[in-house]
Amino acid sequence: MTHLDLLTFARGSALNWALIIFVIGIVLRLFEIFGLSRKADLATPRTHSPGSGWRTMLARSIPPPGMLKRDPVTYIGGYVFHLGLLFAIFFFAPHIEFFRSMTGLHWPNLPTALVDASVVAAMVALGMLLAHRLNNPVKRMLSGFGDYLAWTVTLLPLLTGYMAYHHLLFEYTLMLSLHLFSVELLLVVLPFSKLFHTFSVFISRWYNGDIFGRKGVAS
Repeated sequence: MTHLDLLTFARGSALNWALIIFVIGIVLRLFEIFGLSRKADLATPRTHSPGSGWRTMLARSIPPPGMLKRDPVTYIGGYVFHLGLLFAIFFFAPHIEFFRSMTGLHWPNLPTALVDASVVAAMVALGMLLAHRLNNPVKRMLSGFGDYLAWTVTLLPLLTGYMAYHHLLFEYTLMLSLHLFSVELLLVVLPFSKLFHTFSVFISRWYNGDIFGRKGVAS
């Protein structure tokens, strides 16, 4: 199989199957969450707290008082990584063109140099977060295979995309194929790993905020 054949497969059948598994996996996991049987809350709400779920969604996106100083690597590294990943996925011109071809939707892209810098920042942040995890006795003890798998499949698309764009290591067609395969691996793994928090994090925050608001307890 030539490099061009490999790229054709990555852009065609492999991508289609990865998207199918991704969508089915997300739907099943969301159905699992929303299908959980919960007893009706018959108690009278202690306080009238409209919007408590939405407030909790926003409040938990900000470090609690004192935590940024106590654990700056986790919070700063996390923000840098997520912003860098966001820029890379949704504001890189070729990616926007891909979304346009799939959905018909498109939006302005960021300057390529800015996206490139954000990818580097995201990879550096991932490296720092891994080093921090390995050097922190508690985090190291709590970490399992799923944590390192999530880290790996998240890093690979950033790394291979950066290498493909800058024509590093392998011939461009082969490197682009590897980038696409790494993205497809991420799509397949995401619904069935800790990376599913991409979809569940705001749902859980809203639910906790809403239910604790009914009980008159801060969330």
